[in-house]
Amino acid sequence: MRKLCPTLSRISNPADLRELNNSERKSLATELRDFLIDTISQDGGHFSANLGVVELTVALHYVFNTPDDKLVWDVGHQAYAHKILTGRKDVFSGNRKKGGISGFPKRSESEFDAFGTGHSSTSISAVLGMAVADKLRGIHNRQHIAVIGDGALTGGMAFEGLNHAGSLDTNILVILNDNSISIDPSMGALKNYLNSLARNEANTAFREGVANAIGQARDQGVAESVLKKMESTAYQLMGKEGNFFESLNFQYFGPVDGHDLDGLCSELERLKHIPGPKLLHVLTLKGKGFEPAEKEQTLWHAPGTFDKLSGKIIQKEKPSTQPLKFQDVFGHTLLELAEQNDKIVGITPAMPTGCSMNIMMDALPERVFDVGIAEQHAVTFSAGLATEGIIPFCNLYSTFAQRAYDQIIHDVCVQNLPVRFCLDRAGLVGSDGPTHHGAFDIAFLRAIPNLVVAAPLNEHELRNMMFTAAHYNDGPISIRYPRGNGSLPEWRNRMEKLEIGKGRIIRQGKGIAVLFAGAIGTNAIEAASVLQENGTSITLADMRFIKPLDEYLLMQLASEHGTLVTLEDGCLDGGFGSAVLEAMNRRHLDNRVLRLGIPDAFIEQGSQQELYKLCGMDADSIVSLIQNLSS
Repeated sequence: MRKLCPTLSRISNPADLRELNNSERKSLATELRDFLIDTISQDGGHFSANLGVVELTVALHYVFNTPDDKLVWDVGHQAYAHKILTGRKDVFSGNRKKGGISGFPKRSESEFDAFGTGHSSTSISAVLGMAVADKLRGIHNRQHIAVIGDGALTGGMAFEGLNHAGSLDTNILVILNDNSISIDPSMGALKNYLNSLARNEANTAFREGVANAIGQARDQGVAESVLKKMESTAYQLMGKEGNFFESLNFQYFGPVDGHDLDGLCSELERLKHIPGPKLLHVLTLKGKGFEPAEKEQTLWHAPGTFDKLSGKIIQKEKPSTQPLKFQDVFGHTLLELAEQNDKIVGITPAMPTGCSMNIMMDALPERVFDVGIAEQHAVTFSAGLATEGIIPFCNLYSTFAQRAYDQIIHDVCVQNLPVRFCLDRAGLVGSDGPTHHGAFDIAFLRAIPNLVVAAPLNEHELRNMMFTAAHYNDGPISIRYPRGNGSLPEWRNRMEKLEIGKGRIIRQGKGIAVLFAGAIGTNAIEAASVLQENGTSITLADMRFIKPLDEYLLMQLASEHGTLVTLEDGCLDGGFGSAVLEAMNRRHLDNRVLRLGIPDAFIEQGSQQELYKLCGMDADSIVSLIQNLSS
């Protein structure tokens, strides 16, 4: 049963929020947290991050005049309360569902979503661009606010934005939401530095005193040039080099309690009137207000549906022989390989649990490196390891590999270094939508010289490809696999070395051949079984490698079949089907070719099966296509 939310029911946009008194604002925060728990427990979604910023969200929309003032949420995992307060409360049950609202801020969805996010570390650059645009247009009365978590701050782009912002006299406010965790606990020296800032009460008190004194002087009409000299002198007495953000010409404030609504409102109101680049350090608790999420923050990042009273996560009905997730097969296989070869190491950009590299991390912690949200560094770090004979397995989500494209080309492939890329979440991922679909990796990777591009049909093939990669030293190799479960109840096989660029025929038919690379081929196998029952026999070819493509197998298929159908869980433009057409052109083959895959569009959110059907890649669509071709 949902709790009554009388205050929240009165809020249709932030203007309504600004009419509330102090007591009502606190009631709103309580009701907003209850609404999130109620809704996400039934419909799923990102949970603990959103609970952690309830008070901050209320304070921001109360103090600032959104949407005129520009508010950007980095990553967007924590923007649910923002969406609820900005007119989307009544449609929030459709969050992340097909035809519903996005799980991330999205400019086309609301004027309150100043910038679309989904990948991390972009907010400071975006807000700085908005502030500079206003300055160029002569607009001086608008606030520009970026909310970035300590996890996202590990991304190099955030530091690029800070560096540039500190050199410009722009009125921006960076709010550092410090909860010491992204999905897994934050790693690295930055985490330790932020902890030291939070503990240094003497410096905090001194800064607050300086800020208050300068604020009073500003109110009395003291010139800004004089105020800057006063501030500079004060910080020199303390040692300005002691604060990283101040060394970049940001005025640093905090840390403050991110769950003290009165304190947040007061501090934000004060900062509105201080010009120049500012950073407010806010301490929050991920999962605040729901005890199980407070205790196990990684588990409750996106737990699915759960019982809000008992705190028990509801497990979906699974057959006793439910296949393992691809990511878990990767994790167990990597550990198995690493136990056989002490040169094998794992690299992950802040996703040890998300990619199941935590399996090796738990067993061999000294040989797994969580580098933070820093895909570019992860790739070049792996390249450096490879130069010295180490065998790096660099695991990236396909969508996040896009962030390291230059490093893949320049630092790995130009030098032909044997880095093993394992791309999780390749293809359509479901409810996270267009910012997270791994649609483009086939197209952008197969264009790079020296790089082998492989895609396993099932768990055994993934293990074989990882085994092959561990023993392949002639250059880099990429292995892509999808989100979700495999297709084999017994996933563990005796691994064998595959011949690079060699495909296989797994079902022999006539007339029509379906060629695929990757786990999407299971849809073709299912379709072939249905067609066989109806008297239509087709050939199925698991090409295994997109680059190098098995052109001899392709010539054989072309000589025996009038029509070829290609199937891929990736974009059609420049993808696997394009590779087949290019090879046929080189071989002067003129068979009829139809390509199935992701069209030239950004596919919205929905379940994987809904999206496969939308793109004509599900088994039923394949059956219909083959029947039409055969009639």
